[in-house]
Amino acid sequence: MFSKNLYISIVLRVFLIVLMACLLSYFIVIDKSFRFSIICIVIIMFLTINLISYLNSTNKKIRFFFDSVRNDDSNLFFPFEITNTSLSNLYQSMNKVNNQIQQLKIENRQQEQYFGTLLEHLATGIITYNDKGFILHTNSSARKLLSLDVLTHLTQIERKDRKLYNAIKSIKPFERRLIAISSEDGEIQLSLKATSIKTNENELVILSIQDIKNELDEKEVESWMKLIRVLMHEIMNSITPITSLSESLSGIYSEGGKPVSPGQVNVKTIATTLQGLNVIKEQGKGLMSFVESYRKLTRVPEPEKKLFKVADLMSRVQILYNSLEKSDKINLSVSLSNPDLEIFADQNLISQVLINLMKNALEANENNNNGKIRISVSQGSNNHPEICVIDNGPGISEENIDEIFVPFFTTRQNGSGIGLSISRQIMRVHGGNLKVKSQPGKETVFCLSF
Repeated sequence: MFSKNLYISIVLRVFLIVLMACLLSYFIVIDKSFRFSIICIVIIMFLTINLISYLNSTNKKIRFFFDSVRNDDSNLFFPFEITNTSLSNLYQSMNKVNNQIQQLKIENRQQEQYFGTLLEHLATGIITYNDKGFILHTNSSARKLLSLDVLTHLTQIERKDRKLYNAIKSIKPFERRLIAISSEDGEIQLSLKATSIKTNENELVILSIQDIKNELDEKEVESWMKLIRVLMHEIMNSITPITSLSESLSGIYSEGGKPVSPGQVNVKTIATTLQGLNVIKEQGKGLMSFVESYRKLTRVPEPEKKLFKVADLMSRVQILYNSLEKSDKINLSVSLSNPDLEIFADQNLISQVLINLMKNALEANENNNNGKIRISVSQGSNNHPEICVIDNGPGISEENIDEIFVPFFTTRQNGSGIGLSISRQIMRVHGGNLKVKSQPGKETVFCLSF
């Protein structure tokens, strides 16, 4: 509408200018009237100035409108209650466009708030960063997983955990990685997945971080149970030859379903019988020991929790340590920050865990002339009791540290591989955790967190 009125106004002014030009020609050529010629020239000049002014005024308003839009000025308003119909229609149209732009901005802000709130409520951590490492956005889950209150650059992650920083820096779009890091609550398993988007300025990487430790723990337990069922099946298969041997021996002393006479038993029969019985005895002992290991692993007793002083537990543990073989060669020291510290647990089961850890520390330091074992009792970062067994042995290699709690995994020739598995299960039935960190060649630390 405003374009039609604008065109009519311009065409009308141009028509008047042309008309006056024709009159001017008439007065100059035919009528030869100097006075009317001057009047026509003045009118033509006036109409030309009016046309230029009109076009400049309209262009200025339009340019002002677009400058306001470009500068994000949403308070712009053009008065349309004027006598000039074409300008009034133009102003109304620009006001409508401006209102639409304002409405779009409001909707965009609402969408930004919606998606921002949605990201904050995600359990998965989200980090967005550019190719220079500057972090543009993080949600609370990412900051919580990384134990950082403020996250503005990837170098902050490097100071926290260099292994995680290297994994983030080297991860490629649409690639997924698993990495274990240490936190205040113990070791956590992180799943990293990256994707990239290109903007007008640079390329951004969107990284999702998810703690999958609980899922891995559940899978680990499920795997253990499957392993146990498989091995129990193998045990039953091992019993079959024993049953067959027993039937063979029984056949020696029976004939036709009746016992043979003493005269039919000779020295060879007795020797064969003794040999068979010895095989059955040894096989039975081995199976009994094997099944007992599984029974211990799958039937951790329900703890009988009582409130007791950790100082009393340390006195008991020191006495038990002195009874261990070769304990006189390696000194045990106890560091107790608060003598009145108490914990609510089963003292017998916790003692069993500590003795198992000290045995491992003794075996690890059997070739260490300067071997030392230290028990440190303190309150952790979450103000919960923590008992740590520390030794300066050879440590645990990086490839083995994730396997040591798996049942029947052992690096020792005579080890059963169930001690640490049972110890961790004992801590779990207490609602706590058993975690480990090791620096090969320096020290190994096992901590009981309650």
